Amino acid sequence: MPNLTKTASQMVAEARARIDEVETSDLIAMLDDPDTVVVDIRDIRERQRTGFIPGSVHAPRGMIEFWVDPDSPYFKEVFGQDDKRYVFHCASGWRSALTVATLQDMGFAAAHLREGFSTWEQQGGPVERDS
Repeated sequence: MPNLTKTASQMVAEARARIDEVETSDLIAMLDDPDTVVVDIRDIRERQRTGFIPGSVHAPRGMIEFWVDPDSPYFKEVFGQDDKRYVFHCASGWRSALTVATLQDMGFAAAHLREGFSTWEQQGGPVERDS
């Protein structure tokens, strides 16, 4: 077993200490705000299995740094809107915390859904499913 100097949970805790976290109820209230962009970083199979937040942008975790970088050949225009508030989410808030901390280090302003998608539907959040 490798001798880690830092655990994944420590990395998540450090990220959460320095990023903006959005509560589920607050993001539900923001869904009709045209200046809010919800970004789902889960694997496509997770979205297919459990559904997704209507109107959310799917951006796989492994590509996000490249998709937000205007100098990257993989840049996506959806991330080039200065007047938008970006809220990233995964299933439980761990991957999205690390993602937002990394994006913050790059100079990209974003927040993340603290509890992730895991409690979204239970708290009354709308879910869309592929037919």
